[in-house]
Amino acid sequence: MARLARTIADLSRYRRAFDAALSPAQAQARGEPATKLREVTGFGANPGNLRMLEYVPKTHGAAPALVVVLHGCTQSAAGYDHGAGWSSLAERHGFALLFPEQKRENNPKGCFTWFERGDTERGHGEAASIRAMIERMVAAHGIDRGRIFITGLSAGGAMASVMLAAYPEVFAAGAIIAGLPYGAATTVQEAFESMFKGRRWPARHWGDLVRAASPHRGPWPRISVWHGSADATVVPMNADEIVKQWADVHGLPAAPAERAAGSGFARVVWRDRDGREVIESVTIPGMAHGTPLASGEGEERCGNAGPFLLEVGVSSSHHIARFFGLLDPRAASRERAERHVAAAAAPARAIDPRPDDILLPGEGEPRAEHAEDAARGYPVDVQGVIAKALRAAGLMRP
Repeated sequence: MARLARTIADLSRYRRAFDAALSPAQAQARGEPATKLREVTGFGANPGNLRMLEYVPKTHGAAPALVVVLHGCTQSAAGYDHGAGWSSLAERHGFALLFPEQKRENNPKGCFTWFERGDTERGHGEAASIRAMIERMVAAHGIDRGRIFITGLSAGGAMASVMLAAYPEVFAAGAIIAGLPYGAATTVQEAFESMFKGRRWPARHWGDLVRAASPHRGPWPRISVWHGSADATVVPMNADEIVKQWADVHGLPAAPAERAAGSGFARVVWRDRDGREVIESVTIPGMAHGTPLASGEGEERCGNAGPFLLEVGVSSSHHIARFFGLLDPRAASRERAERHVAAAAAPARAIDPRPDDILLPGEGEPRAEHAEDAARGYPVDVQGVIAKALRAAGLMRP
């Protein structure tokens, strides 16, 4: 009885912490943003009772790549796309998108069921629904089966782990953002414990869970792992355990081949014998729970900040697309050319100067240094006006 009481107390505490973590997003929830996504019905077996949404850009190759994107708790497919910017990247680089979406009738918080066996085993539940959606995309849009990828945030990241383990032959690579290793939990209590405390197991145990999830024996998908160092909802230990899991599956050493630090992030890389990047782990120092963003205009920027979509100056979506090998170098050249043309075509901005910008000082009398201008009959201090304008524009030091 004491053990049962302790379990109930732990569950209650974890539930309160989980609700508190989600409350900012729920408080800021607004109507759905305008979206490019289109719902698809009748895509096949749907034992997990999920929605299917897709985006296929007008311009793409004969056999486009596909990225499966899984939202986090309290989010929708359209909301996560608006925040993470995947449809902008797809339009820019010519790949297709699949957005499975959880129904609130299945989970009031909108979380994918990443821990229950009935939804995480190959051929069952939500995992089987997502697999059916992928097959629908392949048949309808001629997707290149060798270029299918998956990514997700939080519960969506944990569900991405499920799909990579249950259907490894389907995916060339996957990216897990603030997620958990496959097999970290099989009950609600274990799910909360894994999220808030972490679960540390030997690499071989983690790897065996993946190897037992399907009859597949390789080759295995490449893995990108993203986490904020200040994440209190899914503790950063989970990123380390995901790396351990897939390093064991790939037969890689525990020590990385490369460490690098950039502006606002730290990156660790594991390579295979041919020098190919197989696993990367990216940490954003000081970032809480969410998807890292660099919003705004520019080649490496996309998306919009919001709950669990955090502006940190690093676009995980853009970097993940690069890790997947989806970036078209011609797109960057086109963007630069378009910006150059737009800038050249923009009309010169008219200047509406104030009187004190153009009148000579001292009751209309020229200062000695401007006597030559006055002698020539100039009504204004031309050099002074030019210098002042350049300083105001930030093109000349004060």
